Amino acid sequence: MEYIASKSSSKEDTQSVTRLKKEDYPENDNRSGLRVVISVVVPLFVIGFVVGAVILVAVHNGILLIVLMGMFGAVVGILVWNAWRRRNAGIAFVLGYSDSELERARDGQYVKVTGVVSCGSVPLESSYEKISRCVYTSTSLYEYKGWKANSANPKHWHLSCELTYLERYATDFYISDLHSGLRALVKAGNGAKVTPYVDETTIINIVQKKTELSTDLIQWLRERNLSSDDSLICLKEGYITEGSTISVMGVVQHIDNVLTIVPPSEPISTGCQWTNFFLPASIEGIVLRYEDTSI
Repeated sequence: MEYIASKSSSKEDTQSVTRLKKEDYPENDNRSGLRVVISVVVPLFVIGFVVGAVILVAVHNGILLIVLMGMFGAVVGILVWNAWRRRNAGIAFVLGYSDSELERARDGQYVKVTGVVSCGSVPLESSYEKISRCVYTSTSLYEYKGWKANSANPKHWHLSCELTYLERYATDFYISDLHSGLRALVKAGNGAKVTPYVDETTIINIVQKKTELSTDLIQWLRERNLSSDDSLICLKEGYITEGSTISVMGVVQHIDNVLTIVPPSEPISTGCQWTNFFLPASIEGIVLRYEDTSI
């Protein structure tokens, strides 16, 4: 379901909004990263154990086995750390990338611009709180699944809290560079690839069963065919409103004499971040980084 601000939006307006799907952006999903790591670690552990046992039998030297298992443990630790903190690796990449001189940027150059946001022709409205004049919105519903409980997500692990529903949208907007004062059009709508690193605020956090739900929450859940039973849930929202200061990363282009920032044609590598033990990761599309200092 597409959801944008205007209640009487035209088809053209609806098409100008990008709906970002969770499965398209695994770098923001720690659980999916851990599942991949587990599928790699288990076979490695079996192989390492067999090789270590063979070495122990052949040379009768326990020290060599201890060294081998220690190295294996270090590799596993780094893989798990990167899977769990992959979003932080992206944020660290954005923060460590220097702001570009936008007035000197060439067409095709990858840049980072920090500035103040203003809405384009199709502003957004947040799904639950109804915050207007946004250029990006995200509403996330998390659910705690007990050992015997059912969940809206069949892949939801037992005894864990996981994302079960997500609405995330972006649209074209303008950014005014803090350094040069230049104004650029950021092409985040019309199905563009966008990687958001935007802080979310907890709106509702139900930690006890049989808690009475508000009328607004019940209506919001029913409109999306979501259960309103006694599940333990957490609802979060994140958004970038007009007037916010954010960082944008993308490729510079002059389209019809308009300074524009568009998604790169290929994923961008974060490179190794040795001080944080982060391995190289890929970031797709336009990158949005907004830190809500009020959280």
